[in-house]
Amino acid sequence: VIIGPLPAVQTALYLSRKDLSEAAAQAVSESAQETQAEPAQEAPALPAGDIEAYLVPLEGDEARPEGAGAILEKNYPQGSGEKYIPCGSGSIKNNTSVSNTDVAAEITNPFPFAVEWNSPDPQILIMHTHATEDYRLSAGLWYRPGDGSRTTDRDLNMCAVGRVMADTLNAAGLNTLHDETLNDYPSYTGSYANSRAVVQQYLARYPSIKVVLDVHRDAVQRDSTLVKPVTQINGKKAAQMMIIAGCDDGTMEMPNWGKNLRFAAGIQDAIESRWQGLTRPIFFCYRKYNQDLTTGSLLLELGSHGNTLEQVLTTAQLAGDAIGNYLAQECMAE
Repeated sequence: VIIGPLPAVQTALYLSRKDLSEAAAQAVSESAQETQAEPAQEAPALPAGDIEAYLVPLEGDEARPEGAGAILEKNYPQGSGEKYIPCGSGSIKNNTSVSNTDVAAEITNPFPFAVEWNSPDPQILIMHTHATEDYRLSAGLWYRPGDGSRTTDRDLNMCAVGRVMADTLNAAGLNTLHDETLNDYPSYTGSYANSRAVVQQYLARYPSIKVVLDVHRDAVQRDSTLVKPVTQINGKKAAQMMIIAGCDDGTMEMPNWGKNLRFAAGIQDAIESRWQGLTRPIFFCYRKYNQDLTTGSLLLELGSHGNTLEQVLTTAQLAGDAIGNYLAQECMAE
């Protein structure tokens, strides 16, 4: 079943889904790994709002099958070196031929658009080109074959992540829509063409939309070992996230890539300033990802297939909190 455009008020309907938290397994103590997560950082109190209704039961070690794969817990710091550009509290990995000097100059330009706070009109759209991406279901540092691949169950895939982020942004006074179309099902091929059509429908119906966030899951792996990018915020584990901003190589008809990059730099700085360690460096590369459709279009990779859904939902809430605060401040600055 394909779910199409959802009015902003319907975001709240997803919060009434049955509470699965009582069935959630207790997290198994995780042993030291090749690279340990950084110790908890001092941070603001975790944002208000409950993600418990979205949690799913995790399998304990008693369910570990013979031949289960291993999980490596790893923390990715902000980058340094010739490919990296400092960006407030974060950094940009420059994978293009645009000079670091030009990139650094671009992100100092004025904010590229203005959103309206507490507007009756939608300002933000969250959607998923690869909606069926999901996360592992084991509490310990192991996975069974098939974990962290794909599912059409919207309670387990990217749609659950988008629900939390959309609810957090709406709570911040930013009218946010969430689309749950499975653009990569039944065929992965053509998923970006499918999601492009979806976004264009929203923009035609709601021209007030300024921001389009395409929320994905990364896939970091070393041979057969799945890597889970993770940090700790106030003692709670959260999946690290990465923002991807595309650049035009002259063939993509994306002349406003610099404005998207400015937006990426702004929200990364906001997230890192508020929740230190939550983001990996921005990946600036020659990719389009439908980012020509608005000057506030970005691709967000929340966690990897080695993370659990709970860790990623925590990240969705924290990122939504920081983005909401950032955009609200930009509103008030206008």
